[in-house]
Amino acid sequence: MNSLFAAAQEICRFMEERRWRYCIIGGLAVIRWGEPRTTRDVDLTLLSGLGQENIFVDALLAKFKPRIDDAGPFAITNRVLLIHASNGRPVDIALGALPFEEQMISRSTNFEFSPGVLLPTASAEDLFIMKAFASRGRDWSDARNIAVRQKGKLDSVYILNHLKQLSLLKESPEILVQAMGLLEGKL
Repeated sequence: MNSLFAAAQEICRFMEERRWRYCIIGGLAVIRWGEPRTTRDVDLTLLSGLGQENIFVDALLAKFKPRIDDAGPFAITNRVLLIHASNGRPVDIALGALPFEEQMISRSTNFEFSPGVLLPTASAEDLFIMKAFASRGRDWSDARNIAVRQKGKLDSVYILNHLKQLSLLKESPEILVQAMGLLEGKL
């Protein structure tokens, strides 16, 4: 089995055993919805809420090796835990608390990446929103690829409603403009 899939399965199994709410985001989800590309890590969003992050972080650090010193405090401050799966693959776990993140996890569905590798991934719309919100070069490329591959299938109203709220939070109205251009096929 591919070492990336094995790492993802291990982390997902750990979370499922605890009945934690989570889903795959990042490069693996892009493989499902956008243009397949290489990725070296597993990215997830774990619904931790606000004020109880330590419960999740401590349990994960008791099982998995941290990638940086002071991974626990870093995770609480930056809302992302950086660990290694047991096979050494890097894993980034975003600590979710926003209503959008809760909804994204609720809307996630399983996808079979290869025989026996079934992983819950964010929907195409939610992944597009996350990529646009992150607004880095690679993220815009992923968002464009999702829009192209899912042309005519994306719920643009859903996407733009969420991005409007999130771009206001980030004070970056240009995110909404660029996302609209991608969805309309103009960029």
